[in-house]
Amino acid sequence: MLVCDYIAQYLVERDIKYAFGYPGGMVTYLMDSLSATEQMHSYSMYHEQAAAFAACGYAQSSGKVGVAFATSGPGATNLITGICHAYFESVPTLFITGQVNTQESKGNMKIRQKGFQETDVISMVQNVTKYCAYIGDAKDIKYFLDKALFFATDGRPGPVLLDIPIDIQRTEIDPEKLRDFSQTQILSDNYQDAVRIIRENLTAAHKPVIIVGNGIHIAGVTMMLRSLLSNLGVPIVSSMTAMDIMPSASNNYFGFIGAYGHRCANFIVSQSDLVISIGSRLDIRQTGANIKAFAEHAKLVRVDIDLDEVENKIKEDEIDVMADLKILVPCLINDPELQNYMVDSNWINKCHYYREKLYMVDQMEPTRIIEKISRFIPDESTITTDVGQNQVWIAQAFSIKTAQRVLFSGGHGSMGYSLPAAIGAYYSSKKPVYCFTGDGGLQMNIQELQFLVREDIPIKIFILNNYSLGMIRHFQEMYFESVFTQTVENQGYSVPDFRRIGLAYGIHSYDINQINDFDQCQEALTDLHPALFNVNMGHVTYVSPKLVFTKPIYDQDPPLDRELLAELLAYEG
Repeated sequence: MLVCDYIAQYLVERDIKYAFGYPGGMVTYLMDSLSATEQMHSYSMYHEQAAAFAACGYAQSSGKVGVAFATSGPGATNLITGICHAYFESVPTLFITGQVNTQESKGNMKIRQKGFQETDVISMVQNVTKYCAYIGDAKDIKYFLDKALFFATDGRPGPVLLDIPIDIQRTEIDPEKLRDFSQTQILSDNYQDAVRIIRENLTAAHKPVIIVGNGIHIAGVTMMLRSLLSNLGVPIVSSMTAMDIMPSASNNYFGFIGAYGHRCANFIVSQSDLVISIGSRLDIRQTGANIKAFAEHAKLVRVDIDLDEVENKIKEDEIDVMADLKILVPCLINDPELQNYMVDSNWINKCHYYREKLYMVDQMEPTRIIEKISRFIPDESTITTDVGQNQVWIAQAFSIKTAQRVLFSGGHGSMGYSLPAAIGAYYSSKKPVYCFTGDGGLQMNIQELQFLVREDIPIKIFILNNYSLGMIRHFQEMYFESVFTQTVENQGYSVPDFRRIGLAYGIHSYDINQINDFDQCQEALTDLHPALFNVNMGHVTYVSPKLVFTKPIYDQDPPLDRELLAELLAYEG
């Protein structure tokens, strides 16, 4: 059989049945095989970056490996933004790029290029993939596929890339004579020390808090961990990208931490005497640049699968627990002493008091709009966000139901992510997906509206339109004396009439100028077709609270009323 046919069959046999890409000369054989293979679903996007994000959205939503393909040269380089997203968000993805014929390759010659669109993509992605390889011999195809999928899914997941010349794709091979790659996964079955460390520190603490991170989703233990955390009763806060780990109505969940986080969550961390971080890398957006002030009086226990992450010390005396959550969480659930653990009721009462006092401090019109929109969105739905103010408003105000999932581009922060990620996420469940984006973010991959029409899939797009690049506009107001260069209308930036654009694509599209306007389009919110809602947020919007760079995370802007701050600090319950 041909190598290209073998690749398609190999993926299906491993329950990898969705691929997203864009046609190109050096990937035509693979395209043909993916489309012709029974059970494989191969979709052509309208830009390679969108294909990469769709593969990521599929993988983030399903937990399975996402696949994206592109031709050599510009096709391959257009994938790189999505590859970076997959790397920083730990998304298991396989990227396949076509390459020029081996006899056209420049090889070790120092010329810039020999074949048309020849580009050395391997050297470009080495630092943002877990594994990448050029396949120069057809007999090695199984070895490289095995190795790539091992690295994509082993330990902390991430992207891998295989670069395959077109003459290799069309080479005849005997599948029975291919060499294998094998590597034993080394997993310790002795997690007693990890359980003991967590148990002993919890028992000794009076004011513990647990930070939950996106590593919990990646490990696929969200529901198990919810059960554990509910039984422990310890106050829970999250990273922004893990704000859906706990439903909003959970009694012991107090919001997400960090620069744009909930004041209550940041304040609870600042008052704690023990922080247990599970599956969060505690980056500077979470701790603030003033790291010494982060949980200043608390002991820190960090649970992570990636030894490299703890090189970034948050506290000199922190306790680092290297563990796979798939193994650790069941061990914690089954620990008899933890089953009898009781958190100090006075500490819980304090946390609820902090929430009551701080809940309304930063209520603004954008967050009220998001909270109301969230009421329309059913349980068991996937929500995607873009990057900018829209992303933060979702994290701050969206009311998470029991089985909802929210997808972010957190670490890489890629504008244009939300719409193609929603496409990928749809194919993991075949249920409506609710895509939130901004007027800037949508225009990054607006061409994928045609995909929605072509495939007639129920993705509901909410454009939170403030007619500006709102996040940068706010920076300019704070640090550039309100000189809004290239961020607002008539100063180097503008937005189109999105409703008319949606209609031109053939999508039911609506202008939403007040929340009651949604009452006129209930069918479009719930049917099985695409829809676009252009939500007028006003021309001047803010994200609040917001951390000034040098301040500790509990002292966000605008500053708390000093009398209220003194009252919170003095409260004894």
